[in-house]
Amino acid sequence: MTQVWIDFETALLGVPVVEKIHQGNLSLENYKLLLLDLRQQVIDGSQWISRAASNIDIDLFELRSAFIEHSATEHKDYQLLEKNYVNLGESINKIRSGEKNIGSVALSSFIFQQASKPNPIDLLGAMFIVEGIGKRLSGYWGELIKEQLNLKDDQVSFFSYHGVADENHFHRLEQALNHSHMNKDLAIQIVKTAKTTARLYQLQLAELGNY
Repeated sequence: MTQVWIDFETALLGVPVVEKIHQGNLSLENYKLLLLDLRQQVIDGSQWISRAASNIDIDLFELRSAFIEHSATEHKDYQLLEKNYVNLGESINKIRSGEKNIGSVALSSFIFQQASKPNPIDLLGAMFIVEGIGKRLSGYWGELIKEQLNLKDDQVSFFSYHGVADENHFHRLEQALNHSHMNKDLAIQIVKTAKTTARLYQLQLAELGNY
């Protein structure tokens, strides 16, 4: 999984919006578009995790509980995105009526497909990528965006919040990955789902504004 993350983070550096964040030339309009597009996919987060939990057998109760707990922590994330967007002077109706870009469509479609299968434990791989972004990148991006656009805390709080909160989420994820039911075949599935999620998340960021 370490190599999956390294490959993902390296690939992200070639995505235009990430490149702009790191190079210090992100525009306010770039940032608004990022918030607008992320919201359309983030709102699905707790829904696919809940669906996955409902399809996990009771004899895997601990893993099922891990999914349910994770869903509870994610279900209001989209509201932070909305607040940041509105605090930039934009309309709440605009972000709420937005649609997924083609990368977000692919990402959500894949994850919901996996979540609808029996015992979709492989989605721990998707969580590894999404929570990894929060733990390792989100807070850093938030600081860079805040500094280069001269923004206030309440305009970048989605990123800064995840930089802290996902540290705890990631710890719980690591515990789930070490569950006694883990075996080689399941580990292979988790890695494949992580790799697929990573590629589609990259696509989502690369296709900002492409509906």
